[in-house]
Order: sequence, then C-alpha cells, then structure tokens
Amino acid sequence: MMVTLAVARRLVSGRVSAGRVSAGRVGAVVGRNVGALRSGASYWLVLVSGFFEPLLYLLSIGVGVGALVGRIPLGDGRVVSYAVFVAPAMLAVSAMNGALSETTFNFFFKMRYTKTFEAVLATPVRPIEVALGELSWAMVRSSVYTVLFLVVMVVLGLAEPVWALAAFPATMLVGVSFGALGMAVSTVLRGWQDFDLMTAAQFSLFLFSGTFSPVADYPGVLEVVVRVTPLYHAVELVRGLASGVPEWGLLGHAGYLVVMAVAGLWFAAARIQRVLCA
Repeated sequence: MMVTLAVARRLVSGRVSAGRVSAGRVGAVVGRNVGALRSGASYWLVLVSGFFEPLLYLLSIGVGVGALVGRIPLGDGRVVSYAVFVAPAMLAVSAMNGALSETTFNFFFKMRYTKTFEAVLATPVRPIEVALGELSWAMVRSSVYTVLFLVVMVVLGLAEPVWALAAFPATMLVGVSFGALGMAVSTVLRGWQDFDLMTAAQFSLFLFSGTFSPVADYPGVLEVVVRVTPLYHAVELVRGLASGVPEWGLLGHAGYLVVMAVAGLWFAAARIQRVLCA
C-alpha cells in the first residue's frame, strides 16, 4: 500500500493529458510492480520457478523421448531431431506461461482482493493505462523466461544463435497476446475456483497445439480445432523462426496474435472501467 500511495503522489504531482494514453502514467503502474518486487523476496522464487516447467518438458520429452521418436520433418522438407522440433514449442509455451502467470493470478489478486487498482484509479491513471502497465510488466517476466530458454537452446545446439535472435521478437508478441488474453479472462473470473477451469484450458492448449507432434498427424476434426487455437499460432510462428524456416505464412500467425492482443487489451480495459469505476 505504501508503494501504491507513492505512485499516486507521483501521478498527482505530474501533468495529466486527458483523453490520451500517457507513457508516464503507464510507467508509474510498472514502477509500482517494481517496488512490490523489491519488497517481496518470495516473488523471485516464483519468478524463477516458472521458467523450469517448459525446460523440464524439453529435457524429458524432447531429449529423452526424442531418442525413441527419431527425426521429424519440417515445413521446408528438412528432417530434424525431435528435440529441435519440440524446443521452439517449449519456447512459445515459456513465453505464454510468463505472461499468463502475471496477468491471471497476480492481476486477479490485485483487482479483487488487495484493491490495488482502485487505489491507482483514484489518481489520474485511467483503466487503459492500468491495463497497459500490467501488460508491460507481464512482458518483463515473459521476456526473462524466453531469454533464458533461448540461451539453453543455443547451448544445447537446438537453435542457431542468429535464428534464436530472430525468434525473440516473436516470443515477445506471444507474451503480449497471451498477457492481454490473461487480463481479459481475469476480469470475468468470479473467484479462485474458476482458476481450475483456466488451468485445464491452458494445459489442453499445451498438449494439443502442435507442441509434441505435427498438427497434420491429428484426426481431421481435432486438427481443425487445433488450427484455430492461439497457442498453435504461437508455436508455428516461433518454430518457423527458431528453426530457420521463415515463410510468408508466418505473417498470418503473427496477425492472429496481434488481433488477440488488441482485443484482449480493449476488453480488459473496458471491464476495469465497468467494475472499478462504475
């Protein structure tokens, strides 16, 4: 609360431009989260632990089971090891997990229980600026995960350094889109019990988005369903760049994620306005 009040004083003392988004006010929302991070040592443990889940899946399934699976064809006709096929998918999952962890549990807690956003909105900060600030902070967490994961991929020989750099902007787009989606979902959750449904949906995406096998191998109806899910587009975009197979079709996957990010951000801001400013 002391951090929130400090942010409020900074905002009240600054110049406010009504009717447009202020980078300063968005930055102040991010600054509140930085202050909370410094005062909570346990948060660092949570931050680091979220990186290891996709890494363990990569080592156990991509490397371990991969020795039994053999080689997998890519879109350009190349045949690669199973670990090379799975690693970009785990990278996309890592970006998704980082963003969702921040914009679901933490966002919901601040919105419904600690009333953090009510205090922030008592200042000149507007709902859209709260949403942008929270999304920006989620991107920090997502980027930490993906940078570490890219380093592991390069060290293990699962990606060339140049293509790892090319894949990083794609992982940022994945983080933005899923962060916006997470905020939008969090604004309509009724209580902690609803997180069971969200966790089930997230795990289903993880299993059935072309992460562990080519989507073309799925049964017809399931393949159609998978191709319209968001993580499938994230995996295909990141895999195409990380594997060094850039093609025009990647723009379609990127476009899907951009639309999801814009729609999620707009919905989240509208819900914050309705719930907290009514």
